[in-house]
Amino acid sequence: MTGKAQGATEELSRSYTFDELKDQIEPIRARIKNMINALSGYFVDKSEILELMAIATLAQEPLLLIGRPGTAKSDLVVRFCQSIGLQGNEYFEYMLTKFTEPSEIVGPIDINLLKDGRYLRRVQGKLPEASVVFLDEIFKSNSAILNTLLTIINERKFYQDGKPVPVRMRMLFAATNEIPEFTELDALKDRFILKVESRSVKDRHFDDLIDSGLAGDIYKAFNRRPWEDLCALEDFEKAKSYLDHIMRQGEQEEKGSDRARYFPPDVYSLFKRILKTLEKEDGVEISDRKVVKLYRLLRARAFLYHGGVIQKSDLVLLRYIPNRIQDIQIIREKVDRLLKIE
Repeated sequence: MTGKAQGATEELSRSYTFDELKDQIEPIRARIKNMINALSGYFVDKSEILELMAIATLAQEPLLLIGRPGTAKSDLVVRFCQSIGLQGNEYFEYMLTKFTEPSEIVGPIDINLLKDGRYLRRVQGKLPEASVVFLDEIFKSNSAILNTLLTIINERKFYQDGKPVPVRMRMLFAATNEIPEFTELDALKDRFILKVESRSVKDRHFDDLIDSGLAGDIYKAFNRRPWEDLCALEDFEKAKSYLDHIMRQGEQEEKGSDRARYFPPDVYSLFKRILKTLEKEDGVEISDRKVVKLYRLLRARAFLYHGGVIQKSDLVLLRYIPNRIQDIQIIREKVDRLLKIE
């Protein structure tokens, strides 16, 4: 293993003790919430998406942005990454097509080493080195890319010379104009527990759109990024580690104690009832994996906004679980009715 690869592995193994984190956690929560509020001011009616981006990053769960071209999907991801201070190879983005090859994502084969019978990729500047990844038009990729991505998303690793090597990826954002209904894409779609629509704002906020767009052009012309470095990716990593410690402590005490402590019975019953209703009445596919991931996402949202216990308001995350684009608005409205959100 090269020195650089060794360093990457050591970095991946970095962990925080509970004692290290307990006195830092409240300032971290405040920084993340302040970042969301500040960054929202540079967009028109996108605060809901930015909140989901922060929650998903805290939980390190992939997030899918859906919307027609020109609805700020790429801009949201780029500015979010700038706001948490990512630089250089820490961020990787790519637009996928049916012709995209794995080498474009995880790096080309090193020809010199191949002559010696070693099948190694040169990963500099590619996905394996990035902490945050953005893949545009993700469902237009071919089967070779899909298989590579599933391994990376599921296991956070890729293969070098037949051996698994960890990737640095903490967060995957993806975007699409539509969600194709091909069965070969079902596994990939199911990995995106949350899917949010980025809609056009011109009909509702015409004046604000012009003002915000012009301001963005001026920032770009003068190479200014006032949204930069509002917090750090490390804040999200520490917050996740803190939550992991809390959940581990609960499970060490007694199986199910985390749920008993942080998921009040009435809210828990409502959570189960909504999922069953969406499955039975709307055909929403909810795998066992999705249930567990939703629990962790709800804990992440509750931690960020309330410090711990899941509240009824946190169940708004269930708005974002349908796999079909035609269900997005229907499920959103139904979840809001079930939660009695005015």
